[in-house]
Parts: sequence; C-alpha cells; structure tokens
Amino acid sequence: MPVLADAPPPRIVMTSDGRRLATYDTGGPDGAPVVVALHGFASSGLANWMATGWFRDLGRAGVRVLALDQRGHGASDHPHEPAAYSMPQLVDDLLRVLDDHLLDEVDLLGYSLGARVGWHAALELPTRIRRAVLGGIPDGDPLTRFDVPGARAHLADGAPLGDRLTRTYLEMAAGIRGNDLEALVSLVEGMRGGPQPDPADPPRQPVLIATGAEDRILEQSRGLAAALPAGRFLEIPGRDHFNAPTSRVFRDAAVAFLTEPSAD
Repeated sequence: MPVLADAPPPRIVMTSDGRRLATYDTGGPDGAPVVVALHGFASSGLANWMATGWFRDLGRAGVRVLALDQRGHGASDHPHEPAAYSMPQLVDDLLRVLDDHLLDEVDLLGYSLGARVGWHAALELPTRIRRAVLGGIPDGDPLTRFDVPGARAHLADGAPLGDRLTRTYLEMAAGIRGNDLEALVSLVEGMRGGPQPDPADPPRQPVLIATGAEDRILEQSRGLAAALPAGRFLEIPGRDHFNAPTSRVFRDAAVAFLTEPSAD
C-alpha cells in the first residue's frame, strides 16, 4: 500500500501470555501529549489511523500518536484459540503497551472493536487514561448474531454463508491483504458473551462518542454518550460503520477534543 510507505517501523511488545504486539510510534516533540490509537475489527493500526489521515492531522496538532495492531491483526501475533481473546486480555495488552513505552498517562482513540476496548480500559485504568474518543460503539454485545460454526465451515470447505452479517464481515475481512480469517473468527468467539459497554457503569473521564448517521447502532451510541458523566456525542454525517474513520468531520472533531486544555 503506497500510502503506508512512510509508516514508522514497528516496535514489538510482549503480552502477559507471550504474544507479540506490533506498535507504531510517530514520535513528536518532547513533552507532547500522547494518543494511543486502537483500530477496529479486521483492520490494523496503520490502515485505520495512518492511511486515513489521523496520524497526519494529530501530528500537525502537536500530538504524538502510538498505534498498535491488536492481537489477531496486522503484524501482531494471530492466535487461533478463542481463549486467547477476551476483553480483560485486550485491556491487559493495552496496559503492557503503555508500560513498555513508559507512558504514565495517555489519551485514547478507538474505533469499533478498539472503542469497546477503550471503554473498558477507561474503566479499568482510570489513572492512565485521561480522556477518550470512541467511534462506532454500541452498548450490549454486537457479536451475538455472528454465525461462528457457519463461518468455520465456510473457511474449511467453502460452505455457503446464510447469515448476511457474518457474510458481510468475512467478505470485508477477506478483502484486506494479510488478514487471518481463522484468527478473526476466533476473536469473535472468544469475545462473545464477555464484558460489554454498560450505560449503568460508564467511565468517568471526558469521552467523545462518534457514530455515523447511517450506522444502525447510531441510537445505541447516542444512549451511551448520554450516560457518560462527561460525555459528548457526534453524529458523523453521511457515514456508516465501515467508512466513518475516513470522515474529515469526525477527524476534525476528535483532534479538537483531544487537544482541548485539560479542565484540571
């Protein structure tokens, strides 16, 4: 991908269960605030945030960006066991990245899967996460409809997929070079039924939630924002779940939010 030709080289961080995570640090001036960026399902740190202009615009605003390929994605390890994927493990992966990069306090940027991890990271690491931008995040468990047995049969022998949502996600994932579809199905299986964003137990930090106007989870996202003690909501015009990260409206609002002076 030519747009990624100038990507920073990955730095490997080891997880608590011995997996390798690829991280990408844009550097930045001494003392610059740090935004840790978590990508969505079947994407990667560079595809979600560099190729769509987020590295560039946050850098111009004086922000250092640290992106990572979450387990099962990009240049990180791709375990095939569903037990390797759980929300506590994904949050612990983030903590390992913060510690490895010697970061005491960061802002967080997450989309879809990354936003779900970001919600729980803000709850579990309140002294490490100062504020967050969470895009494309619903309440509840969005993975209950995914047909895991059907997806595994499809990958094994090409069996047709009857469920439209499962077919859409697998086709999207298959269209991105380097994706390991078996690992991604294991991620769905491993995370399903685990901790979910709960309006009754929201993070206390300032949080901007942003969702596309054409995304079917729009009202769920709006409800999560309303439950946040220091929440804001952005409806991204003309975007659905898959193309919202490319929106300049989203990017500009997020950069403005992440560069606001701290209230304290």
